[in-house]
Amino acid sequence: MALIHSTELLLLLILFLVSSKLATSHSTVRFLPGFQGPLPFQLRTGYVEVGESDAEEHAELFYYFIESENDPEGDPLLLWLTGGPGPLAFKNEEYTGGLPNLTLKPESWTKVSSIIFVDLPAGTGFSYPKTESDVHQSTTKLVRHAHQFLRKWLIDHPKFLSNEVYIAGDSYSGLPIPVIVQEISYGNEGGIQPWINLQGYLLGNPSTTSAEKNYEIPFNHGMAFVSDELYESISGINTGHVLEPYCEEPGLHKPMEDTWSWRRSLAHETSPLTLPPLSCRARAYVLCTYWANDDNVHKALHIRKGSIGKWKRCNSGIPFKFDVPSSFQYHVNLSRKGYRSLIYSGDHDMIVPFLSTQAWIRALNYSIVSDWRQWYYNGQVVGYTRTYSNGMTFATVKGAGHTAPEYKPEECLGMFRRWISNRPL
Repeated sequence: MALIHSTELLLLLILFLVSSKLATSHSTVRFLPGFQGPLPFQLRTGYVEVGESDAEEHAELFYYFIESENDPEGDPLLLWLTGGPGPLAFKNEEYTGGLPNLTLKPESWTKVSSIIFVDLPAGTGFSYPKTESDVHQSTTKLVRHAHQFLRKWLIDHPKFLSNEVYIAGDSYSGLPIPVIVQEISYGNEGGIQPWINLQGYLLGNPSTTSAEKNYEIPFNHGMAFVSDELYESISGINTGHVLEPYCEEPGLHKPMEDTWSWRRSLAHETSPLTLPPLSCRARAYVLCTYWANDDNVHKALHIRKGSIGKWKRCNSGIPFKFDVPSSFQYHVNLSRKGYRSLIYSGDHDMIVPFLSTQAWIRALNYSIVSDWRQWYYNGQVVGYTRTYSNGMTFATVKGAGHTAPEYKPEECLGMFRRWISNRPL
C-alpha cells in the first residue's frame, strides 16, 4: 500500500508540474509607452492560470515582475498584492491629452529585492475570470489563488526557487496576506511542490480586525481637527493623508462617501474623468486610467486582446464576499511558526489610523525586545519603532499617509532596506 501511495503521489506531482507549466506565460518588456528610451530594469509580464479542479473557478492572473536591480540571485523575492513601491511614476506636469508621461523613481524597492506585482482578485487590473460563471470572488478565493499563483510562477521561474520569499501589501491586504502566508506554510509542511523559501511578510497601514473605524474619532481628536461631539459633521478632509489638500473630483466620489469604498473603486466614474489640479495627488490616479487603457500600452505589456473591458484603477464592481473579518489569529499562528513581519503605519492616515494597528499589536501580548524609540534617516527622525519577541517589528512613518511609500518613498526604502537585511531600524 505504501508503494501505491507513493506512486500516486508522484503521479499527482508530475501532473501538477505539467499543468502548471502549461498554465503560465511571460514576455520581456523593454520599452513602455510614455517612458523615454529602454527600461533601465528587467521587466516581465505574463499570466498564470489558477483554479486547480473542475469544481473550482478558474482565472488568469496578470502580473508584472521586476528583477532586483542589485543582486537578483541573492536578494529576496516579494509577492506584492496592491500596487506597490515600483520603479515608475507619472510625471506631475500639465496634461495636454494623449498618453501621460512616465518617470523613473529612484526609491523603488526593486533596488534591493525582486518583486512580483500581481492583480488580485480576478476581475481587477488585467486579471480576468475564465468564464462568466467564475466572476464571483471572495477573500478566501483570493488566498487560494495567490497561493497557487506563487507556486506556479516559481515553477516557470526556477532560478528564484532558493530566494527568500516575503508576501507584502497594504491597506485591505492586511486581511488576506496573513492567511496567504499561513496557507503557503501549510503547503510547505504538506510537501506541496515546489517548496517555497518563505521567511515572512510586510503590511502597511493594514486592515486587521474590522475595528479600524473605531479609532477615527480618537485620531481626529488627537490631531486637534474636531471635538468628539463634532466628529459626525466632518467633511472636506483628505482621509488618506489628513494634511494634504482634499480635492473634489466630480464623478469619482463625494466628501461624505465611505472613503474605503472610494479608494477601492472608480466604478462610478463619469466619462471623461475630470483631471485634478497639479497640487493633488489623485491626479496620478486619473492619469493611470488614461495610460492603462491605451492600446499601445496593452501591446507593450502583452495584454490579451478582449480579455477585459475598461481598465479601472480599483474595481469594486465585481461580486466580492468579505469572508475573512479579522486576520488577528493568523498573526498569532504565524508568530508561533517563527515568521518575521514588518508592520508599518503612515501616521497621518485616517483610513487605518496607527492607533488601531498599535491596539491589535498590543493585544498580541508579546514581550518587547526593543522598546519605543525614534528611527532615523539622513540624520532626521522619520518615525518610531518597537520590536517584539515574536519576530514582529512595528514602525510609524512620520508624515506619511495611507500607502506610506507613496508619500515618503525615500524614508520607506530606507526602512525596507534595513529590515529586509535583518538590521534594526
